[in-house]
Amino acid sequence: FLGCRPPEQVIQAAGHRLPLLVMALASFAVSPPIAASAAVLRRAMSFSSVSAASQARVGVVQMTSVGDLDANYATCSRLTKEAAAAGVKFLCFPEVFSFIGSKDGESVKLAEPLDGPIMQRYCSLANESSMWLSLGGFQERGPDDSHQYNTHVLIDESGKVRSSYRKIHLFDVDVPGNMVYKESRFTTAGDTVVVVDSPFGRLGLTVCYDLRFPELYQCLRFKHQAQVLLVPSAFTKVTGEAHWEILLRARAIETQCYVIAAAQAGKHNEKRESYGDSIIIDPWGTVIARLPDRLSTGFAVADIDLSKVEAVRSKMPISEVLMSHVPSVCSGPSTPEAVFL
Repeated sequence: FLGCRPPEQVIQAAGHRLPLLVMALASFAVSPPIAASAAVLRRAMSFSSVSAASQARVGVVQMTSVGDLDANYATCSRLTKEAAAAGVKFLCFPEVFSFIGSKDGESVKLAEPLDGPIMQRYCSLANESSMWLSLGGFQERGPDDSHQYNTHVLIDESGKVRSSYRKIHLFDVDVPGNMVYKESRFTTAGDTVVVVDSPFGRLGLTVCYDLRFPELYQCLRFKHQAQVLLVPSAFTKVTGEAHWEILLRARAIETQCYVIAAAQAGKHNEKRESYGDSIIIDPWGTVIARLPDRLSTGFAVADIDLSKVEAVRSKMPISEVLMSHVPSVCSGPSTPEAVFL
């Protein structure tokens, strides 16, 4: 029933501090794969035969998750059914959609494998609604009892898990005027870049803080030909006000991809507040859908057109420039520190 990270849909690199810049640039050097000691493990990449329609109606959810699995599921179920009635075929939920606790390590105790009852519930929801679901930031059981993975799960309309992505870049920061976050205390970083062919185009999976590392998005676009980038998030109020839309539009412009960014919004508990503002951005960097209130619960809808992706790339052929110049510019000597994030 569940098929997580099938080999034909992913490429893997070992280690927390993934050398994404090296991976991204590897696509331009047709010579042998990077011989990067144990730092990089690369798999040959091919894709499933899922064909994409040129146009598709997609939705992006905005919600305020709390420390109650049933309450969060009820919200997700209601929004999914409303989106289905609006003709949405692909609905994207934010990071930590199923649970946000108020105590350190609380979510680790609830973490489950992807074939556990929590995810099966959402698989059934996708099947009942005949809709693809992007579920960002699920608390997947980790390598030990004290850690989880922050996992972006993609479910198709039949209720099958098509693929999953474990967040690579963990949020270990001291937010000015806010508080200290150390996601790595309870979360283990992933090491796999994931793209998936779907009826809505070739999807690149990311999560929240990944947004600040453009090399990952360059890799998804220029190495693996992603057309739509998914960024389920739970930005803080402070960082969201300063950077949320700017970063999302930058990633869309740099990669010439659609960007679908579902966001947590508002106060989850006394300790945690999220910025909100779920949006969909086209390959030119224009915001084409967002909720009228950045803190309300609901969803926004847009009709994406993959022919626009090709049109933008044709008129602004930045990939040709990269192919011509990046290898020579980056072929000089470097130390590992120069290419690690």
